[in-house]
Amino acid sequence: MSKLKIAVIISSTRPTRFGHLPAQWIADKVNERPELQAEIVDLRDFDLPFFDEMASNAWMPSANQNAVKWQNKISEFDGYIFVAAEYNRSITGALKNALDQAYVNWNKKPFGAVGYGTVGGARAVEHLRTIGVELQMVPTRSAVHIGGADFAAVHPGFGGTKAIADLEASIGNSAKDMLDQLTWWGKATKAARDEDAALAQAAE
Repeated sequence: MSKLKIAVIISSTRPTRFGHLPAQWIADKVNERPELQAEIVDLRDFDLPFFDEMASNAWMPSANQNAVKWQNKISEFDGYIFVAAEYNRSITGALKNALDQAYVNWNKKPFGAVGYGTVGGARAVEHLRTIGVELQMVPTRSAVHIGGADFAAVHPGFGGTKAIADLEASIGNSAKDMLDQLTWWGKATKAARDEDAALAQAAE
């Protein structure tokens, strides 16, 4: 089997965001694995409107070309890692909108998360899991949570001077568990999708 393509999605679009730092860290971790290949996908690059289609693309094609560009991009991947800031106990509005802009493109694929914030983005990641289930995705049990003193130590806005790699003792095992699970589910779901595609082709 060829390498599984994993999108590392930066969920915050703010000019002063922190998310690009954990995104690069986890992408590097992904690329250390022979079975996986990471690409950082930045929501800033897609200029998505607030969802304004007649219906989900589960029911009809989207009209907005930026939405179509986004759908085509996420369709390239076998799995996802969402780098999730926590805003008021949930994910960012930008990420929720990006999730809503597609449906079939997310289906039958796994995802993990790297959450950050005062409680490690735990509430945002848990909300993300419920959204993912509705999109017919497979959430990993494990996630990475950068919170508390660790978060303050690496966030420049709080005077942090450490690199995220310096937190290996705190978050390294969680990252390994998440990537182990993402790899297993990625292989399983890709094999099943390939089988479905072959059966559909044979029936034509």
